[in-house]
Amino acid sequence: MNKPNMKQLEALGWNERWNEAALQVPRQDKVLEPARISAQFSKQYRIVAKDGELAAVVTGKYEYEAERKSDFPAVGDWVMVERLQGESRAVIHKLLPRQGAVTRREAGTVPDEQVIAANVDTVFIVNALNKDFNVRRIERYLIVVWESGATPVVLLTKADLCETVDEYVSQVEAVAPGVPVHAVSSLMDQGKEQLLPYLVPGSTVAIAGTSGAGKSTLLNWLSGQEMQRVQGIREDDARGRHTTTHRELFVLPGGVIMVDTPGMRELQLWDSEEGLQTAFSDITELEQQCKFHDCRHETESGCAVQAALQDGTLDAKRYMNYRKTERELAHMARKERMSARKQSKNTGKQGRKKGRDHSGAYGRHLLDEE
Repeated sequence: MNKPNMKQLEALGWNERWNEAALQVPRQDKVLEPARISAQFSKQYRIVAKDGELAAVVTGKYEYEAERKSDFPAVGDWVMVERLQGESRAVIHKLLPRQGAVTRREAGTVPDEQVIAANVDTVFIVNALNKDFNVRRIERYLIVVWESGATPVVLLTKADLCETVDEYVSQVEAVAPGVPVHAVSSLMDQGKEQLLPYLVPGSTVAIAGTSGAGKSTLLNWLSGQEMQRVQGIREDDARGRHTTTHRELFVLPGGVIMVDTPGMRELQLWDSEEGLQTAFSDITELEQQCKFHDCRHETESGCAVQAALQDGTLDAKRYMNYRKTERELAHMARKERMSARKQSKNTGKQGRKKGRDHSGAYGRHLLDEE
């Protein structure tokens, strides 16, 4: 493969690290080139290559070898594609190794991982300053973002509707140790200068939050043009309709790459133990100060957690959310192990059946020869 035109691809976030990964992909006499997934519609994709957009699907071999939904490309992924001659379409042969991914547990009885956005540098966690404000939900988003390896930034939108902005900022700062928190208003054009340090050309920023939080409005405001359609919200509960129906990647005029995501009312966690420890680092540090290393933080003497709860330095609701999330992750891990054992057992049965079928066919072949 010839080295791709770096100048044309850099606008999409391409760099020497991605180029090295692309050079490791076997060619097998095919002409492959890199592209980035800009939108996903079930198993149909829109990709951006060095000279424009193409429609794409994965190859049959790719689909056959994929074991989980998370093995398929997602918005933000870099892939190696083969153009179909004479058409504005391509087929995806290979997914380049992700540098990280924002994921959640997909709804359903069988545990599976859903990739919300891949190869993201920063995530704007958006929460409106109206009736939908919820610090517990912000904590949950922080777990997911820290687990992904991206940097979280909390944006409190619709600041023009709130008379006690500083109070809300303080509430979020109390549950988000070390995380930048900014109150902004796109309607009043307030706070944009606070976001400029994150809007670096070639970097990827994802916008996440519930419907009605102002994600699409934020994207339009930062870009200076209408890139996403905006809908109103229900005034009785401040919840919005789903303006964004799929994840999509945009390159803003200033050069930053942004991923808009549909509103997520329910955010089920997936394999987020490290994210939990980081998001609740204040609690994990307290746990290490307990007198006994096996302290359950209930009635034991010398428990630093209980002491902090009693003197008010640790908020009881925050601690309850931490323990609840711990139990949720443990339960999910058990379900995943059970699902994996069941799948392994079924795979073994299928393999033995194939072996019997093959032996039978081989035996019939020998009889025919005789």
